[in-house]
Amino acid sequence: MSRISRLPSSLLRVAACTGVAALTLTACGSGSGSGTASSGSGSVKVGLITKTDTNPFFVKMKEGAEKAAKENGVELSTAAGKFDGDNAGQVTAIENMVAAGVKGILITPSDSKAIVPAIEKAKAKGVLVIALDTPTDPEDAVDALFATDNLKAGELIGEYAKAAMKGKSAKIATLDLAPGVSVGVQRHDGFLKGFGVKEGDSSIVCSQDTGGDQAKGQTAMENCLQKSPDINVVYTINEPAALGAYTALKAKGREKDVLIVSVDGGCTGTQAVKDGKIAATSQQYPLKMAAEGVKAVATYAKDGKKASGYTDTGVTLVTDKAQDGVASKDTAYGLENCWG
Repeated sequence: MSRISRLPSSLLRVAACTGVAALTLTACGSGSGSGTASSGSGSVKVGLITKTDTNPFFVKMKEGAEKAAKENGVELSTAAGKFDGDNAGQVTAIENMVAAGVKGILITPSDSKAIVPAIEKAKAKGVLVIALDTPTDPEDAVDALFATDNLKAGELIGEYAKAAMKGKSAKIATLDLAPGVSVGVQRHDGFLKGFGVKEGDSSIVCSQDTGGDQAKGQTAMENCLQKSPDINVVYTINEPAALGAYTALKAKGREKDVLIVSVDGGCTGTQAVKDGKIAATSQQYPLKMAAEGVKAVATYAKDGKKASGYTDTGVTLVTDKAQDGVASKDTAYGLENCWG
């Protein structure tokens, strides 16, 4: 329901090492260690700004950007907020990167609305801005969006859960992200669509926000079980929330008779599917998002062609208990393609 700024020239190092209280930044010194910049010819600079530098999803995203930067002969600078929601940190990163002369910026917005003015200023300077994973609000505030179709991701696990219930009456708990966050809303709505129910349906017996956190997921599940002990289907915004739900269910001896479905496809989550803790998950591909973004900036620098619109970077249902009529891959595939 994820970094570190790597700055390619001495001029940028000076800019980045000042006024960066809201960010975790590297490459301000010798450029050694894990925070060194990916560099190519030095003629084209690309910036990557993620929500945090700790979430495995964003760690994998950075890896994809680093590899693509080397392959396309460009220099990569990266930055991240101190926490998910650190809009001020992302604004600072945009300003630093624009001052350093980047040709394009790839960003996973922490606040889809609040980041828009900074993006507009960057675009006015001729910088190509591409959102990764999370759309801005409005979506067309950026030049392009490379992301999972989160509605489809939710729909896949909804269809799976419906099929797995085999006609049994469902008592559904939804463990969501937070109000108004587009990714969470889309996954939730997709699940309901796939399961064939509407918001407010009597089969939805409990809905709780988790922030995508495992401990909060456990608390939310405990609360739902108090409200409705006969829950038999649990939708979760991501796999940490799913594992929290599993812990709560296990404490009640219910872990084997409640179907848990989720979204993300991280390695820990995919292993949990293999271990039978989660029935199925929709796997997304952060490495591909970043790689395609870097390529788009390299193309823009070369011939002036701007990426535009939405590019779906794919989603796959992963489960070892396939259901008729629902396309899926097993956990061997999932573990080969997971992140984290």
